[in-house]
Amino acid sequence: MAMPAAFQGATRISALNHSTGNAGSTSTRRAAGLKVYMTATLPPKSKGLNVSKQPLEKHSKIMHSITPEKLELFKSLEGWASETILPYLKPVEKCWQPQDFLPEPSAEDFLDQVRELRERSACLPDDYLVCLVGDMITEEALPTYQTMLNTLDGSRDETGASPTPWGVWTRAWTAEENRHGDLLNKYLYLTGRVDMRQIEKTIQYLIGSGMDPQTENNPYLGFVYTSFQERATFISHGNTARHAKEYGDGKLATICGIIAADERRHENAYTKIVEKLFELDPDGAMLAFADMMRKKISMPAHLMYDGENEHLFDDFSLVAQRTGVYTARDYADIMEHLVKRWDVAHVKGLSSEGEAAQQYVCSLPPRIRRLDERAQAKVKKGPKTGSFSWIFNREVALL
Repeated sequence: MAMPAAFQGATRISALNHSTGNAGSTSTRRAAGLKVYMTATLPPKSKGLNVSKQPLEKHSKIMHSITPEKLELFKSLEGWASETILPYLKPVEKCWQPQDFLPEPSAEDFLDQVRELRERSACLPDDYLVCLVGDMITEEALPTYQTMLNTLDGSRDETGASPTPWGVWTRAWTAEENRHGDLLNKYLYLTGRVDMRQIEKTIQYLIGSGMDPQTENNPYLGFVYTSFQERATFISHGNTARHAKEYGDGKLATICGIIAADERRHENAYTKIVEKLFELDPDGAMLAFADMMRKKISMPAHLMYDGENEHLFDDFSLVAQRTGVYTARDYADIMEHLVKRWDVAHVKGLSSEGEAAQQYVCSLPPRIRRLDERAQAKVKKGPKTGSFSWIFNREVALL
């Protein structure tokens, strides 16, 4: 999951859409949850010192919203998860490793290999590097994503080494994802084209900030979120692979392509979980899907900060939107894909609230596209640029 991340264009359009959507009241479900206001503590101001203005979570949070009945239903899926979900994992000995795609440090021609890598990467434009660095930083915040999965009631790894299928999945998924950031990080380091210290600061800030995707410790909501996110990262890495090939770096294209393939495999696992929930509890699954879409899918790296730019994620998002790495249209496409994948339009046996949620999610993709088209028509194209510390404060076009 890491992820990318759906970016500002998608987030802005999604937010507009959700403000107008109506999938029925959720007060009954929320009543079971504990509402608290999310805050964060900053170090006290000292005279003459500037306090960093990194992004913080500011929304209200509902906690432990799953009902006892639905929790029991979810816990009953352990046998099914062992047979259906765990096979999506690959044995370590059959997995690729980052070193398979990097210069071999023990080889006599190691420096020649590095030189060849640098010559290839010299063709990559700065806006592409910004997108690639942003994707890498998102992948490197992996501890946050494992933490998020372990907040989900009924599927968390209770001991840190639980033998349950959910515990096994979470740890092995994390281990597979861990290779993504390692590979991109080392590759970018060897290019010599990026400011690694600024990138490392951004990673530290991001992991320290955490994330709250508003999944309410609820596995129904949590696995809708991961289904969407894994699809988004598959698309983003797939696009960086295509662009790398166009710019002449075939090795980088291969790297981004194999990462995208991992994300696709993980997406298939998470969508299987939600598919099973639709089978066993169609009303609960439909309400969860609509709830996450109404909130909008917040991206894992939306609290990105480098110690300098308070709007780093917004700027990164604009570059990704402009270059086609990840766009508002992709957000709508993912929505449409999930609606078809779960055959949402044909789900039967719903309550009136569930039917309203069904109508809402089925109408959402075209509505997002229309809003995006209007927003794009109103955007004043011009020489708006931004500098990124990741590339030594060089400026790139944002719009």
